[in-house]
Amino acid sequence: MSTRVAVVTGGNKGIGKAIVQALCKQFQGDVYLTARDTGRGQDAVSSLSSEGLKVHFQQLDINDHSSINAAAAFFKDKYGGVDVLVNNAGIAFKGADTTPFAIQAEVTLKTNYFATLDVLTHFLPLVKAGGRVVNVSSFVSVRSLNKCSPQLQERFRSEDITEEELTQLMQRFVDSTKKDQHKQDGWPETAYGVSKIGVTTLSKIQARRVSKERPNDQILVNACCPGWVRTDMAGPKAPKSPEEGAVTPVYLALLPAGATEPHGEFVSDKVVQAW
Repeated sequence: MSTRVAVVTGGNKGIGKAIVQALCKQFQGDVYLTARDTGRGQDAVSSLSSEGLKVHFQQLDINDHSSINAAAAFFKDKYGGVDVLVNNAGIAFKGADTTPFAIQAEVTLKTNYFATLDVLTHFLPLVKAGGRVVNVSSFVSVRSLNKCSPQLQERFRSEDITEEELTQLMQRFVDSTKKDQHKQDGWPETAYGVSKIGVTTLSKIQARRVSKERPNDQILVNACCPGWVRTDMAGPKAPKSPEEGAVTPVYLALLPAGATEPHGEFVSDKVVQAW
């Protein structure tokens, strides 16, 4: 029987590193910390190794198509695919950042939605039977969804929205911000929130697709909110530690064999949330 393998994107710090740490203790198989910067990734591996944990490193910059290609090829060749994929890599501008909103929108969606989609396009076909895919989203996705126009809400919640339509909507938001028309077009004033609407909706679309295309493989795909966590991104005032933030993503990554749910859900504090 081949070795099982878990892969975490953006694993060199914050919630990502805490997810890797927990998987090293609980997952039966090899755990890969991936990061775009090899030096920072190796440093994180060294720090976890010093705790007595066995962790592997693979370079993966989710904004670099060739890096995704190379990582996908590596896991396919070495392991025949992946058993657990945690899409954790993401960015957020600080609230006080003076970067023009249109640029924030383009940069944020480029990483949080379009690059995450690129990873999933390459890795979803590699997920083995019984595999688990966890996309780290945010409670801000629900809050932002509720601030969208009724028409946008209806599409994001619909059972028949496709990946193509979702991607067009995400691009429409970016284009709309460049004309400073996003509010008139029914969008909220949050690039991060819209990017995470994309991640949560994408998770639901891909869960439906996996169920249809691979009905016997018992693969579970979910989005989750780690909570407000003390990281470089969220700041020092957040109530949760990275370890506490890792609890829900790790719970979804380790759903037991034979489990049929949650699937295609948005999960926070290990509980399925309304979308």
